[in-house]
Amino acid sequence: MPVTLEDKLVVAISSRALFNLEEENKIFESGDDTGYMKLQLDRLDVPAAPGIAYSLIRKLLRFNDDGVQRVEVVILSRNDPVSGMRIFRSSAAADIKLQRGVFTQGRPPFGYLRALRAHLFLSVNAQDVREALGAGFPAARVLVESVKAGDAWPNEVRIAFDGDAVLFSDEAERVFQAEGLDAFQAHEASKVDLPLPGGPFKPLLAALHRLQMAGNAQMRIRTALVTARSAPAHERAIRTLMNWNIRVDEAMFLGGLPKGEFLREFEPDFFFDDQTGHVDAAARHVPAGHVSSGISNEVSVPAVEAVKKAVKAPAKKRAAKAAAKPPKPRSR
Repeated sequence: MPVTLEDKLVVAISSRALFNLEEENKIFESGDDTGYMKLQLDRLDVPAAPGIAYSLIRKLLRFNDDGVQRVEVVILSRNDPVSGMRIFRSSAAADIKLQRGVFTQGRPPFGYLRALRAHLFLSVNAQDVREALGAGFPAARVLVESVKAGDAWPNEVRIAFDGDAVLFSDEAERVFQAEGLDAFQAHEASKVDLPLPGGPFKPLLAALHRLQMAGNAQMRIRTALVTARSAPAHERAIRTLMNWNIRVDEAMFLGGLPKGEFLREFEPDFFFDDQTGHVDAAARHVPAGHVSSGISNEVSVPAVEAVKKAVKAPAKKRAAKAAAKPPKPRSR
């Protein structure tokens, strides 16, 4: 029979999301490709330290421990193939069983997500994440400054999701941002029986639900919806999940309260949110990833022009200052 990943939960992950390679990355970002490859080769037998998504990946792969291959993790990296050797060796040293990897040596790797039929792409590269989301794949930028996952739940994968623009579309969020909270609540109350359209992470939640239902004696999955919604807007969210035949184990309707302390209590292996403010705050408590989708991540033309003007203004001032200065006398 041909080899296929069709019946598996497939996670594609960059090397920096899985391992802490920040020191090596500084050399890579400086443009010294030769120095970077040499350093990785010199450290071939030095296992890289765990990165922010390490706990999530390690736990997901434990669903394969009973001999049934339910989860596939693939390295999808801008690294060169030589550096890729260290990633595989580091994985083996940590007893993380990886078989497959794609290394593009600086080129965007997201195009391979379709061939992998990935349910999730985790990367530190913001552009790769945006491109992956644009192509229809659940993807998040891993915040390397996040707190690492705790070890209180060794036999349980815990994942927390924001609602609007993550699990659900940004339909309701657009009403909130355009017209305010009262209009948002009225909009959701009037459409309580109409399921929200799916957001970018619906496919991942569905895949996790299937894995959860398949059952495993050693490992469990626990999911949480952590949203700024409050009553009465909570009902449409719950009814939407019911319509999808997907359940979450916990739901937190926080009505604008900061999410950080609630997430710290839930102790997820990862949290996904579309708003940078929420993600940055969450990263002080739990591993977090930014989902750059929906209206909160749209860049308007006026905003772009404002940035351009802000960048140009200091340059113009410097030019004007230079023009106003009397010329220095030439030396003989």
